[in-house]
Amino acid sequence: MGKRVGIEVSFAIAEAAKLANSDVIAAYPITPQTHIVERLAEMVADGELDAQFICVESEHSAMSACLGSCAVGARTFTATAGQGLELMHEVLYVAASSRLPIVMAVANRAISGPLNVWGDHSDVMATRDCGWIQIFAENGQEAFDLTLCSFRIAEDPKVLFPTMLHIDGFHLSHMVEPLYLLDQEEVNKFLPPFKYPFPLDPDHPITMGAFAPPVLYTEARKAQEEALQASRETIRACLEEFARLFGRRYSFVENYRSEDAEILLLTMGSFSETAMTAIDALRNQGIKVGLIHPRLWRPFPFEELRKGVSHAKILIVFDRCLSYGGPGGPVASEVKSALYGEKNRPEVVSFVGGLGGRDVTPEEFEQVVKRGIERVEKGIQKEYEMIGVRE
Repeated sequence: MGKRVGIEVSFAIAEAAKLANSDVIAAYPITPQTHIVERLAEMVADGELDAQFICVESEHSAMSACLGSCAVGARTFTATAGQGLELMHEVLYVAASSRLPIVMAVANRAISGPLNVWGDHSDVMATRDCGWIQIFAENGQEAFDLTLCSFRIAEDPKVLFPTMLHIDGFHLSHMVEPLYLLDQEEVNKFLPPFKYPFPLDPDHPITMGAFAPPVLYTEARKAQEEALQASRETIRACLEEFARLFGRRYSFVENYRSEDAEILLLTMGSFSETAMTAIDALRNQGIKVGLIHPRLWRPFPFEELRKGVSHAKILIVFDRCLSYGGPGGPVASEVKSALYGEKNRPEVVSFVGGLGGRDVTPEEFEQVVKRGIERVEKGIQKEYEMIGVRE
């Protein structure tokens, strides 16, 4: 089980990166992820972690430095948030297409303008198609555990894709929670040393990131997509191994009181735990409602999602990001696409809220569920509704 301690979630992620024996951390400070790399900088300066900490002038430079360190075979970690993730944007694609298993923690943050440093899912949704494996944590224990899993997944020779671990900015990153830390011996049993199979070496030259004209580009992209889709089996095996060793089990899609539910609420990130309180209250009111909360965002868990909602009549999707000029919430859009053509599919209702760090209370989640039921029963046709808008 490990030792139970009270620790800030950002520090727990830093502790996991230390226990993973990271070789290089290249990072630039940006709220609300700064505590992660500040703690790692202290560990390196104090001799707790034998690693190279590279202070760079921007997030674009941070990810560029990560490309180089990972390409020579160094276990590489970084962290960012919001505008920093977007400044990295073009380099994220290079990391994925070059098959460099960098691990990055993202403290999800709203995107300007107006300027806002608090959390929502605008940043992650803007980078959903960049080719990285992407995983959501809901609490501090998951953040610690899944950081270690991210290294194991990314570096597996059958995978070799960079991996993002998403935590909600402030709602999770700055919270102090009780959790179980593992010791070095336990981590060593789970996470083998990093041996990149194609390291840059002047004595054994290889080509990386070469020019691809139209005659080659399509096939390169197809190969990358097939490899990313195939990573599901390794991700599943990693999570099962973690459960076997440490007793904490994680699934691609989690469920809460959903077995007999006719109505399902779908959430992602730390708000899922708030939504559970609402589910309990609605159950006490006689409403057969449950919660489904995906953990794996890329590659998308099609099979698990379809199975998890097949018995429901109504699926209410709650997004923390607005797709401007589009269908409302990006998650709702992808869920609808995943269920299109399924014989036993629920009516999907979309809501957007919690933007820019605004809290969503259990009572508001209750209202979302009741409003979703009302929309279906009355045949109210809307692409989405935004909750909590002051008049």
